[in-house]
Amino acid sequence: MDHSCYKCGQSIEDGKAFCSSCGAPQIRVTVAEPPEGAKPGAVSSEQPIFALDPPEARHPLTIAALSAGILWARAFRICAVAAFISIVVASLRLMPPPVAMLGAGCLAVILYYRRSPGWRVDARAGAKIGALTSLLSYAVFAVCFLIFLAVLQSGGPARQQLIEALQQVGARSHDPQVQAFLDLLNSPDGLAAKLVVGMVGFLLISLAAGSVAGALTGAFLGRRQRP
Repeated sequence: MDHSCYKCGQSIEDGKAFCSSCGAPQIRVTVAEPPEGAKPGAVSSEQPIFALDPPEARHPLTIAALSAGILWARAFRICAVAAFISIVVASLRLMPPPVAMLGAGCLAVILYYRRSPGWRVDARAGAKIGALTSLLSYAVFAVCFLIFLAVLQSGGPARQQLIEALQQVGARSHDPQVQAFLDLLNSPDGLAAKLVVGMVGFLLISLAAGSVAGALTGAFLGRRQRP
């Protein structure tokens, strides 16, 4: 079947790519017409070719969700709260100081875990948070100890009043640790050195207690976190 050339009108056999008279191409591509009411050259807004705005995430991505490490600014605040609680408990003699350190380490890891859903908790990370809590608690005790030691070394009425107050507390208490501490105060030879050695030992015990408590709590929460 023949058709006419769209350019010169010459009759051309179907299937030929070019007109034998003028050489015009006979293969034509049909373009779909735009919908009614659309302006010529307008691009549909339903399917944009490209967009300058970044795609929106279904869930907000935070540093805590992307990082498996410890955010130390947040951890410091949480450990400070746990340390304050341990100091109050130990000061009220509700628990011995080492036991209070154990509880503070556990509490700090639990609080940080609840505040950081994306944190991959384990024994090592828990031990770090527990150790930080113990250091903060010890820092407060160390400041109080330095003030106490300064008063003892100053002499005069302030030292005498402090010793008398401690003796009154010891008379009402049957705790052997209190009695041993009062006996230490009554022996002035090497008193400062003995107190410093005692504080160093207390530091080591506190670090050990906080680290162990944090590690055990981190290991327990890590097992619960696994699918």
